[in-house]
Amino acid sequence: MLRIKGRIGDWPVDLTLELDAEDWVQVAAQLVAQLPPREEADATTQAPVAVQGDALWQSCLQLLRQAGRIEGPQLLAQLVGLAGGEAAGKRLLVRLRHCPQVRVEAGEDAPVYHWTGTS
Repeated sequence: MLRIKGRIGDWPVDLTLELDAEDWVQVAAQLVAQLPPREEADATTQAPVAVQGDALWQSCLQLLRQAGRIEGPQLLAQLVGLAGGEAAGKRLLVRLRHCPQVRVEAGEDAPVYHWTGTS
């Protein structure tokens, strides 16, 4: 739950937002996607980028874990939203194909991704 209090001009604002796990994943992905690029990279800037990538990957795994089973096009749409772009979403989808915790089956119309949870 997230509570926002303040004013917009003369109007008081008091909002309460209830977000489920998937909503928090999308919020986190948008925050990561909006970070400004850094031109000078050194050891101190490399660690946060790696952590952000790991957080995105963990969010991706959590999404599939919660779904249990999901068709490829639907999963891609969610990953695009999570990653903030189609190319990044496709990279996550390819990474999922090769993840030992995921089994991919040929579905009738599209591949179906299953969370197996094995490592």
